[in-house]
Amino acid sequence: MQLIDFFDRGVQIAPDRKAFIDADNEFTYLNAQQRSYQVANGLIKAGIQPGESVAIYCPNNALAFICILGILRAGAVYVNLNALSPLEENIFVLQDRDAKYLFIHSNFESHLSKITKSTPTLAGFTGIDKKIECSLSLMEWMAEFPPECPHIERGEDDVACLFSTSGTTGRSKASQLTNKVIETMIVNANHAMPFNTAPVHLIAAPFTHAAGLAALWLFPLGATNVIITRADPLQIMEAIERHKVNVLFLPPTVIYMMLTHPQVNTFDYGSLRYLIYGAAPMSVDKLHQAMDIFGPVLTQLYGQAEAPMMCSLMTPSEHTLWLKEGKLERLASCGRPCLRTTLAIMDDTGNLLGPDEIGEIVVRGDLVTPGYYKNPSATQEVRAFNWHHTGDVGKTDEEGYLYIVDRKNDMIISGGFNIYPAEIEQALLSLPQIQDCAVVGIPDEKWGEAVTAVIEVIPGQTLVKSAALEHCRSRLGGVKTPKTIVVWDQLPRSPVGKVLRREIRESFWRGRNRQI
Repeated sequence: MQLIDFFDRGVQIAPDRKAFIDADNEFTYLNAQQRSYQVANGLIKAGIQPGESVAIYCPNNALAFICILGILRAGAVYVNLNALSPLEENIFVLQDRDAKYLFIHSNFESHLSKITKSTPTLAGFTGIDKKIECSLSLMEWMAEFPPECPHIERGEDDVACLFSTSGTTGRSKASQLTNKVIETMIVNANHAMPFNTAPVHLIAAPFTHAAGLAALWLFPLGATNVIITRADPLQIMEAIERHKVNVLFLPPTVIYMMLTHPQVNTFDYGSLRYLIYGAAPMSVDKLHQAMDIFGPVLTQLYGQAEAPMMCSLMTPSEHTLWLKEGKLERLASCGRPCLRTTLAIMDDTGNLLGPDEIGEIVVRGDLVTPGYYKNPSATQEVRAFNWHHTGDVGKTDEEGYLYIVDRKNDMIISGGFNIYPAEIEQALLSLPQIQDCAVVGIPDEKWGEAVTAVIEVIPGQTLVKSAALEHCRSRLGGVKTPKTIVVWDQLPRSPVGKVLRREIRESFWRGRNRQI
């Protein structure tokens, strides 16, 4: 099957049900399908061929999903641009993925000139919410094309999406998600998380990440997707009550913010069936508190862009059981492998390890990407011994529960975002007062890990921390800017003079059961 077929199944079973709702627009399944025909025909008229890349640069918005459906309907490949990323990073993504067309929201209108000059492959663009430069708004542009299905066939091994991930250098790579990969994700999700009523899905986290992938697996159930612009705790709690939301995905840091909100106990969460968390581990104490407030609905997923979302899962009933039986260590696990995912622990020589032996988490099966776009060397690197290597270090217990205990590379997960130290260190090292530095993630109750810069100042110089932070913010954006700067007299180094980042990191995590 093609990914678009799963949406069409939603149309078939619930044509008049609301598919997308945001502050400005509502679309039923049938109406969204007809709009997707128009978008697809517009892309075809613009010369977009099956298999070519089309990008969307937009905050959470119902119209963005109409664009995604139209891209898939045209047989093109959807490219996700993170609205929170710096412009230069998104330009790199457009260049690297050979983007031929762009749907862009007016929030980013000031960036358009630089984007078009820097991306020679772009054949055209359309404003999403309003006219931008010479383009029409999406609704005006769509009106020029017929609401008739173009019937472009794509195979199960054809790429439907290019999802951005990051390598150990921090440079984004494009994980090729084929129709088969996404079908496997959908099967895994709907097997593990059944519904006895129509899903009402709240999209609060960025749709370009896990929240958007969750929408894909709910399409064939005729789910209503309620979209809010950002993961604001009060807006989320209000939306759950107002729309009778029964499923949503949030990174742990947002759940933590909800738990401490003064109005957390004033809303009705009785509609919730699955409060899904992932992208980072969640504190066991906070899990207990969340279950008390939101009910027996906490659901944990483990996955990554190369094997989207459904490598392993811990169900609400398992959360409840381990809490009831006092097996709190189980709440620190991320569940057991999903139906169509094979997962194991491997040592550095390719041997599969037994229970309680620590090694790298590896996966294989139809959930795994066939590789990175235009990057065979990176693909080969993560495919040693015919398994996909996640870069996470973990173990399984006797009953097959997976525990993540560390990270093989130096990536930081803060608030659900993957952050790599190298580019932050480079920004800091451009300051004349800094001798050397290392950026690490340290334990933080709110963010999971807080990005922290440990700095060695040049003798005789003075570093103004606030100025250094502002320097990072202007170059990297808020997500990657360190939360804290710590000055050490001297950083630890190897015999050849390399700064020992892991040793620095471990000094902040000492005495904890896990290092993530």
